[in-house]
Amino acid sequence: MEVRALAADQPIAPRKVRAVLDVIRGRPVVEALDVLAHLPQPTARIVSQVVRSAAANAENNFDLNPDGLVVKRATAGDARKLRRVKARSRGRAAPRLRRSSHIEIVVEGGEGF
Repeated sequence: MEVRALAADQPIAPRKVRAVLDVIRGRPVVEALDVLAHLPQPTARIVSQVVRSAAANAENNFDLNPDGLVVKRATAGDARKLRRVKARSRGRAAPRLRRSSHIEIVVEGGEGF
């Protein structure tokens, strides 16, 4: 059975989140949380909260054993973009995009595990 958790509008660029998600994809939840705890990226903290939320959803809503869960799918999609302007030389301005991301974690477990 697949169970998902979504963290919407996280203030970090999706490109940075995807680097962390590539590390945990396909791992058991316990191992993924252990890896995330030792990663130096600040994004790892946000991702670990979403993984914990997905495991809690599986345990509380579907009575699945959290030790038998595996991270099946982990994606980071584009969210809102704040458009800002940075001052440049000679009175000009340069656009800056402050990107946000939607982080989705899908864990699987139950019958086959």
